[in-house]
Amino acid sequence: MGELTVERLGRGTTWLDPGTPEAMLRAANYIHVLEERQGLKVACIEEIAWRMGWITIEQLARLGHALRKSAYGQYILRLCD
Repeated sequence: MGELTVERLGRGTTWLDPGTPEAMLRAANYIHVLEERQGLKVACIEEIAWRMGWITIEQLARLGHALRKSAYGQYILRLCD
């Protein structure tokens, strides 16, 4: 039908398919280890918006400030430094 497309995933890309409880646990553990070792968040929407130029550093700082009591908010604020 000509509707299928294929896209090669680049080096460093990981495909996670948590279709079972065990696979979900493995995926969660993988993300946890990755974030701990790299010091980065996976799919931080605020960071993505800032890096894509959709929001300014000032807007990013305001978003981080609103969440400043959480580790997630502290991560966003560190991006602003």
